[in-house]
Amino acid sequence: MTNLASGSAVSASEYQLKRARKAALAAFLGGALEYYDFFIYATAASLVFSRIFFPAGDPTVALIASFATFGVAYVARPFGAVVFGHLGDKIGRKNTLVLTLVLMGSATFLIGVLPDFTTAGYWAPALLVVLRLMQGLSAGAETAGASALSTEEAPEGRRGFFASFAMSGISAGIVLASLAFLPVAAMSEAERLAWGWRIPFWLSVVVLVVAYLVRRSLEEPEVFEEKHDHGELVKLPFAKMFKTHPAQFFQVALMSFETVTNTFMQSFGLAYAVSVGVPASTMLWVSILGNVIAIASQPLMAWLSDRFGRRPVFIAGVLGSGAMIFVYFSVISTGNIPMIFLASTLITAGTYSMSNAIYPAWFSELFNVKVRYSGMAIGLQIGILCAGFTPLLGTALVGAEKANWGPAAWIVAASSLLAVAGAVWARETHKTPLRQLGNPVR
Repeated sequence: MTNLASGSAVSASEYQLKRARKAALAAFLGGALEYYDFFIYATAASLVFSRIFFPAGDPTVALIASFATFGVAYVARPFGAVVFGHLGDKIGRKNTLVLTLVLMGSATFLIGVLPDFTTAGYWAPALLVVLRLMQGLSAGAETAGASALSTEEAPEGRRGFFASFAMSGISAGIVLASLAFLPVAAMSEAERLAWGWRIPFWLSVVVLVVAYLVRRSLEEPEVFEEKHDHGELVKLPFAKMFKTHPAQFFQVALMSFETVTNTFMQSFGLAYAVSVGVPASTMLWVSILGNVIAIASQPLMAWLSDRFGRRPVFIAGVLGSGAMIFVYFSVISTGNIPMIFLASTLITAGTYSMSNAIYPAWFSELFNVKVRYSGMAIGLQIGILCAGFTPLLGTALVGAEKANWGPAAWIVAASSLLAVAGAVWARETHKTPLRQLGNPVR
């Protein structure tokens, strides 16, 4: 009997590990698609869209308008968080994640077939905004859903590690997007503006198909199924979350400002570097190097948080990013290519990875399973919404004076301090059993 029981325990453990790995893979692929789509848009907004979707005129004004279309998706993200967060807490994580995946992939492909301003006039930027809003609705719930599912499927004591693969997927998506844009950057300007920029958008179909097939084969986490089978789910998770977890919501909202670092570097940083004479292809390689290393460094940082706690690793990373951003813009302004590579990699694969890898598990752990998807999705979008408009703000503050990079760095530093405040306020959760996470919800 003892051997039989032991064998059964091992079998159950292996089954749980298999489910955890599958959930992590699904999160990785979903993150890759989301940020492949978002990063090719950020790259195109920095390098191309101001030239083809808007009337000719002041290039700075056109760039600001282009970044405004980039930011409009961040306005849609909170609405996506509410709608899909509700569905995720009512009908389940799996089906909701499949829906967000298809919405994101479809919008991205359609951007690649839009007519330009010369052909369609003001219909061109209008349609661009509509599709960008679709991307935003999807992205508002993608990371939260993948993080919740991975956290709920992970073995005890390893939630940070398994949930972090959503972030490694995001790094992989940025790498894929950068690689997709390298041949575009090497084209003649006429070819790039005429048709070359469309290719990365069309290629998103490949990632979409692979991610869809994996997600369709997922199962619902047992901790969610238990509540579903016993009729314990709440009617309005969004409203219930605000009633039962108000502090956790504001903690996540503050900590989500850590995302400003990456958004600012990948959009404003690219445009700023090109404006001071650094080739766009060089900056794409800078992004590739940092994110390739981050694919591996983020699970390592998350593993450290499983051992030593979420709070110390998160705070160290956020403070490090807030300090390093001054070095980053300083070396870009001098055009020192080796130092640009070094500074960017230290942030992307180092300090930013320390905070970014931890939030999928930590934010999820702050909420009860009944409102987890809604709580994380909506709270996360507060900082991300602000992050979406920081490139526009940075462009407006820096203006045509290329040596005036200080305001851009201070935007990131201030955002980092907000994230630290949230982390100090939030409870430590890395040792709390899965079924005891969050406040009671009745």
